[in-house]
Amino acid sequence: MNAKRSFALLVTLGAAAAIATPALGQTGAPSVPDFSGVWGHPYLFPSIEQPLSGPGPLLNTYRRKQVVDADGRPLPATPGVFPGDNNRLVADHTNPILKPHAAEAVKRHGEIELSGAAAPNPSNQCWPEPVPYIFWNFGIQMLQQPDKVTILYDEDHEFRQVRMNQPHPAQVTPSWYGDSVGHYEGDTLVIDTIAVKVDRPFAMVDMFGTPYTRSLHVVERYRLLDHEAAKAAQNRAGNELFRLPGAADGWAPDPDYQGKGLQLEFTVEDDGVFTTPWSATVTYRRVHHEWPETVCAENRYEYYAGKDTAVPHADKPDF
Repeated sequence: MNAKRSFALLVTLGAAAAIATPALGQTGAPSVPDFSGVWGHPYLFPSIEQPLSGPGPLLNTYRRKQVVDADGRPLPATPGVFPGDNNRLVADHTNPILKPHAAEAVKRHGEIELSGAAAPNPSNQCWPEPVPYIFWNFGIQMLQQPDKVTILYDEDHEFRQVRMNQPHPAQVTPSWYGDSVGHYEGDTLVIDTIAVKVDRPFAMVDMFGTPYTRSLHVVERYRLLDHEAAKAAQNRAGNELFRLPGAADGWAPDPDYQGKGLQLEFTVEDDGVFTTPWSATVTYRRVHHEWPETVCAENRYEYYAGKDTAVPHADKPDF
């Protein structure tokens, strides 16, 4: 973990925590939805849900699917019905949303995975995860202030800052997470992101190696859902994605919580990669554990593949 990055994060979170609650409660301030607290979902990669209609994201064709009961708990597997390996991230490179060069990149990525190796990506190489790649995270937390919203992600202390009620600069500088501006539309937080840094290692929008260009444009919409609607959405996801085993994973829904859930709907456009815009959702519910401490260790040995991974190194010390 980079020490400079850790210090910057501590400063950011400390300042936000100190003033976020009073700012929202100021007399005369417009009413905004309260997204505070820890939200999570218990589903493995790619962790995002297909839309109810229209083009959606790539899915793992090698995944091991399951069936869940009315409460979202996985039912016993039927032998031979859902074979697969959730650690192998192989998407359908013939999906019509992909332009030819993007399809070739996804195909190459899948071939590495099928060989038994883990194809490098931002999360397994401990690099910042671009938007929308970062939406795979199991847990999020928002710090809402009048002038900005800070979104925390459970993996490796990553966070994004969204400027509120401001336009994108006329000359925007690309950055790891892009330039994000937001506003409220009634009960919905809308975030518009452009200028995600392309000149970087592992520039991909998902865990399948799908590339992106400078044209990448992502719009997020966050809103609260009634308990039953959030539960139903997660159960739909549970019939397509694989759920982390047991409640001990920490990101399973709190069975005693009957309040609202949180849903992210996002749309991705990039005419340099995709033939059409596509959309997806991620549905979160309250979880029964506190915010975890998770660090991505830059370790050359891949415990899940039994192989050494490529970590940047120098032939001689630089000090």
